[in-house]
Amino acid sequence: MITRPIRHPSIRLAARAILLHDDHLLLVNAYKGRSDLWCAPGGGAEPHQSLPENLAREVFEETGLRVSVGAPCLVNEFHDPNGTFHQVEVFFRCTLIAGELDPAWQDPEKIVTQRRWVTRDELAVLTVRPKSLAGVAWGDAGALVYDPLEAILP
Repeated sequence: MITRPIRHPSIRLAARAILLHDDHLLLVNAYKGRSDLWCAPGGGAEPHQSLPENLAREVFEETGLRVSVGAPCLVNEFHDPNGTFHQVEVFFRCTLIAGELDPAWQDPEKIVTQRRWVTRDELAVLTVRPKSLAGVAWGDAGALVYDPLEAILP
């Protein structure tokens, strides 16, 4: 009898923005149809683009804001213990370049339907993931090192 290894779905890689502006953090609804769960804007990485390129695109799609992407500051991992979903997220410090939140803005994927700026006190009473978001956003945690995207050797 030939046994085959059990195949598991791939781990999803995502990039998310820590965007503070006037001491307010930008949040978006985490899942379509669930208004009580908030997260930092961002999303899944597309092949052949760096994580910062993916992130700038995702932030614009979800919020209409243009950002410059800085250094990574958090790696977060989460999964559905009762399912197959597993995601690793790299959070980057970002700076607002242009734009304002517009309630009429529409995410082309129609996942993000709400976006808002919150203070640290306001964040404390919201359901937010990851739980470490406030500490990282307002500088309670240390920094990470990031080696930018490189092409593989031929």
